[in-house]
Amino acid sequence: MNTSAVLLDAFGRIQEVVHEAAEGLADDVLSTRPDGKGNSIAWLVWHLTRIQDDHLAGAGGYEQVITADGWHDRLGLPFDPSDTGYGHTPEDVAAVKVSAELLIGYYDAVHARSLEYLKTLADDDLERVVDKHWDPPVTLGVRLNSVLSDDLQHAGQAAYVRGLLG
Repeated sequence: MNTSAVLLDAFGRIQEVVHEAAEGLADDVLSTRPDGKGNSIAWLVWHLTRIQDDHLAGAGGYEQVITADGWHDRLGLPFDPSDTGYGHTPEDVAAVKVSAELLIGYYDAVHARSLEYLKTLADDDLERVVDKHWDPPVTLGVRLNSVLSDDLQHAGQAAYVRGLLG
């Protein structure tokens, strides 16, 4: 198995969990916050999608799907297109109200674009520095692991919330 194949498999696992967590849910269930304070399924899936869109587009040098494909307007959320959810307040979390169709549609569009990029990668690409704002600078391999970790955690949280809500 080569680098590209490993990454395609890993990102494919995220897609499976996202679909299992969000498919078939009514809008009000997607936006329900456990105990009225926790992160909703809608926010968790939107946030993990934004992180993947932002970070892979930055590393790959392409425009984010949220703007390139009009998802910012379709989702109709009150955030700047560059907002990834990092540092969101409880009020911001509560503002994420979208249908399962839109939420999964945006995720699948980002996933498809991510796969296009990941298919181009070779082992040597993982050593390329993609972010010099950190010490040590962040390589593509580290960035991809970060996205995978973040996305899998949030997808798992969304699945857990779905279980809590019955």
